[in-house]
Amino acid sequence: MSKVEEFLSKEEEQEIISAIRIAEKNTSGEIRVHIESSTEKDHYERALEVFYLLKMNNTKESNAVLLYVAVNDKKFVIYGDKGINEVVPKNFWNSTKDVIQNHFKQGHFKQGIVDGILKAGEELQIHFPWQTNDENELSNEISK
Repeated sequence: MSKVEEFLSKEEEQEIISAIRIAEKNTSGEIRVHIESSTEKDHYERALEVFYLLKMNNTKESNAVLLYVAVNDKKFVIYGDKGINEVVPKNFWNSTKDVIQNHFKQGHFKQGIVDGILKAGEELQIHFPWQTNDENELSNEISK
């Protein structure tokens, strides 16, 4: 079994999917998680590539967020689409990054991802509140 399969249990994956649903209830923003073992590329560049592979750039308000985790590399990236970056301060993702990083340093990977998703949802709600005509544009499943 590879490190990616061992990284989270099925129960932990379901908790992450539930966190995405909770976070997206209050925002039109879309959140996805991608986990892979490692990459030869720069982690930011790989996160950007995955963002496009998952067609996250096709949301109505360009307000999708990818949480990319490279397990073996011990790296993660939070990548927000242009619609988000046009309206938020430069350090917008720092509080979300800090929440995730603090848990990861203690080996609490599932909790770091869950709390990061919920924090991102709170942040997105300010700029992209949920509207009555909003629909879930992207899968909530974890991609690998």
